[in-house]
Amino acid sequence: MPWISTPSRPWLNSCRSSSAAMAEKDLDLAAVRQRIDHIDEQIQRLISQRADMAGQVRQAKGDLASATAYYRPDREAQVLRRVVERNHGPLSDTVMLRLYREIMSACLAQQEPLRVAYLGPEGTFTQQAVYRQFGHSVNAIAQPSIEEVFLQVQGGEADFGVVPVENSSQGIVSHTLDMFLHSEIKISAEVELRIHQHLLTRARRLEDIERVYAHSQSLSQCKHWLAAHLPGAELLALSSNAEAARRVRGQPDAAAVAGRHAAEVYGLPVLFANIEDHVDNTTRFLVLGTELLPPSGEDKTTLLVAGSDGPGALFRLLEPLARHGVNMKRIESRPSRQGRWDYVFFIDVEGHVDDEAVRAALAELTSEARMIKVLGSYPRAILGRLPEQKKAQQDATDG
Repeated sequence: MPWISTPSRPWLNSCRSSSAAMAEKDLDLAAVRQRIDHIDEQIQRLISQRADMAGQVRQAKGDLASATAYYRPDREAQVLRRVVERNHGPLSDTVMLRLYREIMSACLAQQEPLRVAYLGPEGTFTQQAVYRQFGHSVNAIAQPSIEEVFLQVQGGEADFGVVPVENSSQGIVSHTLDMFLHSEIKISAEVELRIHQHLLTRARRLEDIERVYAHSQSLSQCKHWLAAHLPGAELLALSSNAEAARRVRGQPDAAAVAGRHAAEVYGLPVLFANIEDHVDNTTRFLVLGTELLPPSGEDKTTLLVAGSDGPGALFRLLEPLARHGVNMKRIESRPSRQGRWDYVFFIDVEGHVDDEAVRAALAELTSEARMIKVLGSYPRAILGRLPEQKKAQQDATDG
């Protein structure tokens, strides 16, 4: 039989090449997935080992030790700072810190979760601050007032408490400071939380919204946006944004200004996100405890000081800080409630009371002050200072 030539079929060769390439890609993908599975096994094994070590720490300290014997904000701050130092991507420092925070939280809660009182109700920014500081493996206990948070910690019903103390646009939370005047509670840590305000509503259009509920501070933080987009709506102040979200659930012609956490808790859609007037809107929270903590390496100290009356009295209180190179971060005056026009000062300084410079300054300050009280030496907020930390690390490397 004679040889019969057939026309060339380049498309067939192309298909074969394409199939081979796809098969090779499948092999590569399978290898990557196998590697991921292996890494997952290692991660799980190491997390279990870490949990075992946390259990051994608890056993070594004894079952009768206080909660702060197990949860040490100073020690945790050191661990998390090293996480930031080691991190070179691709995950951001914020994501990496959250992962580690949850691991540490779960390990700590193996036998009994920490009890953390906070200014409620459920869904507030203060509850978010609780999870930012302690992770989600805690028993977060909502309280109706800042005073109740203090009382829960003071009475031992809660191991720690979390309360707001200042906002970058609205200023100080005076009730929190006033509680320290007659309380032995100490500051154990600080939390800085970027505040994003959202418009939560079941309404589909702005035109359908007749009322807006929110905490008075949130209404103030969003006043320009609300005036521009909802000029005819009635603005109603409530005790908290979470209460506003709860109330709006059954009102299709109303909206609440609150965070995304409140939207999730109360099942409300976000019609408009990030409606705050200032992009750097941040709230600082204090973690309340009952003990003074050892140094963590990057600390802040809060003082309650009462000076004498007369010309130059405030200068004489502050001059020892300057002379010993202690950086003052904030000063607030509040009525002492011990007489008309009598005031005390809340002063934040960098450093720990055990630092030589701070100790020397306080020794001089004691001779000038009518009263001085250390409210706490505690780790500076980590998540709120990540850009600053990275820049400092880079500057040190470049230098």
